[in-house]
Amino acid sequence: MTAAAAFAPVVLFDLDGTLVDSAVDLLNALNRILLRDGRAALSVHAIRPVVSKGARAMLGVAFADLEAQEREAFLQPFLDAYAEAVADHSTPFDGIEDVLQAIEAAGSRWGIVTNKPLYLARGVVASMGWHGRCAVLLGGDSLPRKKPDPDQLFEACALLGVAAGECVYVGDDERDVIAAQRAGMKSVAALWGYREAHEDPRDWKPCVLAELPRDLLREGALG
Repeated sequence: MTAAAAFAPVVLFDLDGTLVDSAVDLLNALNRILLRDGRAALSVHAIRPVVSKGARAMLGVAFADLEAQEREAFLQPFLDAYAEAVADHSTPFDGIEDVLQAIEAAGSRWGIVTNKPLYLARGVVASMGWHGRCAVLLGGDSLPRKKPDPDQLFEACALLGVAAGECVYVGDDERDVIAAQRAGMKSVAALWGYREAHEDPRDWKPCVLAELPRDLLREGALG
């Protein structure tokens, strides 16, 4: 297999827990809200397992004594705090840059489909220096429905002019794999990402299990 044929025409990625380790910046924002409410700060180990499940999941850990409806009052303050320092400590996972460069060198394109609000995703992508390289970026509020529904993946394909069957989707959460399956895309589970102790990605039945980002460079992983 030649280098040019090693990748699908388009490789789509989740953002948090797949491309970027953003846990510390999210933790710092969450702790600002906790301290403001007179509560103790959390460690990164407390929220890391649920980062990929979104803001409400993190608030569920931070305010476990409150009902879900009560926690809604903290959602926008949390997002506002995070927006002020969206990527001060966030970095690409080790090996991700090698993967992105290899995709580009092969003549394929890559993009990001995340459930993170688009304005926050744009901030992270810009901070990583990917703004001019990312072929498409869709957030959780870009369409009425988000992952695990496949709408965002279909929209990404439409914007890039490719069929879903020509794409690969890489993510670290079960809903990423489900969305890819529903879209008819090849699914890759990123085992280096965020997940809870009880979760076994093998149960999600992805097409490929990747232990580390550089495993995506194995022959056929993203093809």
